[in-house]
Amino acid sequence: MSVLDPTTTTVAGDPGDSPGAAHIVDEQPRRASLWRKIFRSKRAQVGGAALLLIILWAFVGPYLYHWDSVESDGLAFGSAPSGSHWFGTNDIGQDVYAQTLVGLQKSLLIGLIAGPGATLIAGIVGAVAGYFGGFWDRVIVWVIDLLLVIPSFYALVLLSPVFKNLTWVALIVGLAIFSWMIMARVIRGQTMSLRERDYVKAARFMGVPSFTIIRRHILPNVASLLIIDATLGVGAAILAESTLSFFGFGIQVPDVSLGTLLAAGSSSAVTRPWLFILPAVTLIATVLSTSLLGDALRDAIDPTSGANRD
Repeated sequence: MSVLDPTTTTVAGDPGDSPGAAHIVDEQPRRASLWRKIFRSKRAQVGGAALLLIILWAFVGPYLYHWDSVESDGLAFGSAPSGSHWFGTNDIGQDVYAQTLVGLQKSLLIGLIAGPGATLIAGIVGAVAGYFGGFWDRVIVWVIDLLLVIPSFYALVLLSPVFKNLTWVALIVGLAIFSWMIMARVIRGQTMSLRERDYVKAARFMGVPSFTIIRRHILPNVASLLIIDATLGVGAAILAESTLSFFGFGIQVPDVSLGTLLAAGSSSAVTRPWLFILPAVTLIATVLSTSLLGDALRDAIDPTSGANRD
């Protein structure tokens, strides 16, 4: 039995075994039960299946469609949805369905990178602050408090001139940098509790390097929180990017995202509603699916948050 690996399933030892041993015995069955609970959740099934279908639609759909996003139909300027153009066309004859798929691709890429990226920062920073304490904890908490005082939307708006001169990857970095603080505080609190566990103390007494302990023992034990945050962060990042792009502070034309499509169609929302409503429905469905999946994960891990809603 290895006291340094809390995820290893072992047979219970003598009655004199340390509390860390009981933690080792129970960890894997508890995780298996947790994942069974998640998979049985209706919201997790609906949200996961919807998100998977949306991802497949975005990345496979363009290959199954006969119009390109930049191709213009000279016989259909501002036409309504039809058999030839499923979502209609814009003022210059470009197919809105093809553009929606390309915009969805961009928004998904930004969300799938920025959301987990912010979670990664939160996990590392929170674990370091909670484990080491002292000077490093005070500095990190000060930085977190400072960033929380600055509304992330306004900070990104102020940085938008920088994004305009760079690729959309810069927007991903900006979204990740201003989205990790709250979860970092949660991880910090959890780490301060975990560092007092017997198996962590045993690792320290045996001379295991601090960052190895964080990687092997701290982060795996807060992985469930990080998974929830990363899932919900995808939808939040997509919504943030769409909002910034809608107001002209994110993705810039001629590049396409759901936000730029909404901005282009907003002036015609009454006269030609397909230019606005169909990209809007796509955005709502994408964010809703990630929210359903994230809520199901949260409720499975924290029964007090409303697990009985399914």
